[in-house]
Amino acid sequence: MTRHAVIVDAVRTPMGRGKPGGGLSEVHPVELLATVLRALVRRNALDPDIIDDVIVGCVTQASEQSSVGRMAVLSAGFPVQIPATMIDRKCGSSQQAVHFAAQGIAAGAYDVVIAGGVESMSRVPMGSNRMRMDDHGPGVRARFTPGLVSQGVAAELVAARYGISREALDAYAARSHQQAAVTQASGRFKNEIVPVESNGSLLSEDESIRASTTVQRLAGLKPAFEDAAILERFQKLRWSITAGNSSQITDGAAALLIMEEKTAARLNLRPRARFVAFDVIADDPLMMLTAPIPATRRVLAKAGMGRDKIDHYEVNEAFASVPLAWNRELDVDSARLNPRGGAIALGHPLGCSGARLMTTMLNALEQDGGRFGLQTMCEAGGMANATVLERM
Repeated sequence: MTRHAVIVDAVRTPMGRGKPGGGLSEVHPVELLATVLRALVRRNALDPDIIDDVIVGCVTQASEQSSVGRMAVLSAGFPVQIPATMIDRKCGSSQQAVHFAAQGIAAGAYDVVIAGGVESMSRVPMGSNRMRMDDHGPGVRARFTPGLVSQGVAAELVAARYGISREALDAYAARSHQQAAVTQASGRFKNEIVPVESNGSLLSEDESIRASTTVQRLAGLKPAFEDAAILERFQKLRWSITAGNSSQITDGAAALLIMEEKTAARLNLRPRARFVAFDVIADDPLMMLTAPIPATRRVLAKAGMGRDKIDHYEVNEAFASVPLAWNRELDVDSARLNPRGGAIALGHPLGCSGARLMTTMLNALEQDGGRFGLQTMCEAGGMANATVLERM
């Protein structure tokens, strides 16, 4: 018997600035994740006792996030027998969690799963689970002499390879804020956002969007990764990646309720989307951020679809050079690429981002009348996930 995994619902918290004083910085990451878990159960009148597993993406699995999945299940009030596990595929962690959930349903291992992710970057700083961010082990150092580079430098390498100017990067970044601001002002984010209480106040909107951002203001920012030793190694770099055309550090959580299609029907729940195809692939670890290009090509081939059939593309804006280079290769209508803004405006709370993008894409397909959406994310080490959804 063929089994089909469907998305019944998807929610996220607002994106809070990931620094002391940010709107979610006083909220424990367990409570961030528990907020979206409770919301899925409440919105769908679901008995949590029937949940087979909770699969959680989280990158910095240390300190308050070391067992965030299981603790969030308990904090949400779910029965104690409901398990949870955690996934780390870097920036694509919660997209991979969604893949594992859907694939487990298709295989017959599950009927009902919640997949999502969380990252409190203000409370558990990026990299705090590693002693040295640049220590990849002797085998990697020997294979990739004189060594790999940081993601920021990789973003510079991508910009140099594709001839993307500083002006183009800043123009794209300004567009991200403008698109997100328009979406926020029109109320089209509201259905996907679950407000979060912190110290007696309620955060109900993303606080990272800067509607006043302009190309002129972005042009005044200094390059963030300039390094003489790196320039000596890569002499074509022009140092064009800044804090303004990179993703923002934010706090947030997101989760999707995924079921076998017949189970949803039995529970009188209407599926919002079905999974068409999945892919995960790796590319050059030095360039690091280019894997979304082959991932997109492979997932479209698996789906048996051409690029023109996709109504909405989500390509994570880790840096502006990533979606720009992706579109140099794929050549899609730019109006379909991150039409509601991306991580430059909304932020990139690492383990949360894959589920956040999918939640936003699903809502956009419904509100704009689109049928197919494709999401892909670059991931540290040169990896990428890709997913094709069909709105139902």
